[in-house]
Amino acid sequence: MLGEPKKGVVAPLEHFSDPVISIALDTFKKERQLITFVNTKRGAESQAEKIAAKLETTEEYSLLADKALKALSSPTKQCKRLALCLKKGVAFHHAGLHSKQRELIEEGFREKKIKSICATPTLAFGLDLPAFRVIVRDLKRYGGPWGMTSIPVLEYEQMCGRCGRPGKDPWGEAICIAKNDREAKQITEFYLKGEPEEIYSKLAVEPVLRTYILSLVASEFVIDKQSLFDFFGKTFYAAQYGDTDKLRRILESMIIKLQEWEFLKPTHNKDDFTSAADMDHDEALEATPIGKRVSELYLDPYTAHHLLKGLHRSTAKAKSVFALTHLCSSCLELRPYVKVRQAEFEKIEEKMALEEPRLLHVAPTHYSDEFDTYLDTVKTAMLFEAWMEEADEETLLEGFNVRPGELHAKLERMDWLVYAASELAKLTSFHEQRKSLLQLKVRLKHGAKKELLPLLKLRAVGRVRARKLYRNNIKDVAGIQRADITLLAQLLGKAIAFKLKEQVGQRLSPEQVQVKPGKRKGQKSVVDWEEQDI
Repeated sequence: MLGEPKKGVVAPLEHFSDPVISIALDTFKKERQLITFVNTKRGAESQAEKIAAKLETTEEYSLLADKALKALSSPTKQCKRLALCLKKGVAFHHAGLHSKQRELIEEGFREKKIKSICATPTLAFGLDLPAFRVIVRDLKRYGGPWGMTSIPVLEYEQMCGRCGRPGKDPWGEAICIAKNDREAKQITEFYLKGEPEEIYSKLAVEPVLRTYILSLVASEFVIDKQSLFDFFGKTFYAAQYGDTDKLRRILESMIIKLQEWEFLKPTHNKDDFTSAADMDHDEALEATPIGKRVSELYLDPYTAHHLLKGLHRSTAKAKSVFALTHLCSSCLELRPYVKVRQAEFEKIEEKMALEEPRLLHVAPTHYSDEFDTYLDTVKTAMLFEAWMEEADEETLLEGFNVRPGELHAKLERMDWLVYAASELAKLTSFHEQRKSLLQLKVRLKHGAKKELLPLLKLRAVGRVRARKLYRNNIKDVAGIQRADITLLAQLLGKAIAFKLKEQVGQRLSPEQVQVKPGKRKGQKSVVDWEEQDI
């Protein structure tokens, strides 16, 4: 049981050039936990390493480090940096970590196995992760064209809310670091005494509004314009702004756009007399079959229209896996796209020029404001292409500056978008394109080349096992049927070998497996080689 810290007692801190380290070591002396919020992923990693450098390694923390390394089949440099920090009871936490690593850190902190987390602000939202002390190291962040801007008071309070949770600690400490008295006064006035910002409705933002309009009509929750106007008239947006005429005009423009995209169709009730003045408001609304499917897929109608335009263009162009990959990679849902660095412009433009005759998302002119963003979509598609060419997470981190967590988050969204595109292709009778999209979906899931597709249909076979089988001239289901069970057992292990044989309709007994002593499956570890040498 931890002793309660004495409130109001301030002990002198051990002096370091980095005040976060001084506060961290003082927190550990009190046998308490600390969360430090910084504004970038790289900053979180660097701060965690600085704290860890002042601590000793213990056996308990080494177990956590091993688990973090095993989260990926092939650990990246980021995994190794995390493991080194975890050996000292310190961790960094941001969206670039694999989900298994984030869960490991969160669980370890709750169980008090981890003393300190250095994190980006995403940790402050939606996670029950209390600590005795919270340091908000960075009160400014990069705001694009505006340079460095102050974080909102609401976000500051959300981060500070991690400390001193009822039932966990009798009280807590939220700390900001000021360089001088003038900065300390500014922090006090703006954050400690400041009022949180007003919350504004985002309903009038186009992607949100058009998605909701389509879903309301597709589900038949509203059946005509008037019932749609009445529904939105009761929303927080209408109550906050009070300009219902403006809201109606926005709704009208969205309805017209959805009709142009053929997701909605207008219908009129011919049995009842309607005056010309009331006709617009009484106009019935009905979703088309494509509109209903778009709503069921939770797609932004703009994205669905973008995909459909690309599918129609594909009939006049040669089939290309990269073209379909780029079509889905350029959807708004994949933002932020992988940014093109200054030194990469020539390389990305070369790729674009090579693929341009087959691309389904037309490039803007070189002098357009959208051209740089278009290059980012090409690089994003190249990331997925490299993954499907069986590049590992370390290679992608080095080549694209995309961390494993970011990669797998993008792969999840890409999987959804490719599936949505295949469903739209099915509805619009683009059968060849649908077949290519379904193959693309499998390749994205496993990160494998097209030649492995027949093997990836089998349960318990991913890209590593499929590649191992392929290298041993077992390339499809027929190859599994012909393969000797002993060979399969040597390659993949007995349990997997029997599972594969069962899937191809062959039931064998364990006695039929004759694995000779010294035979191994897969790649030998360093330990195996050392034991052999001994």
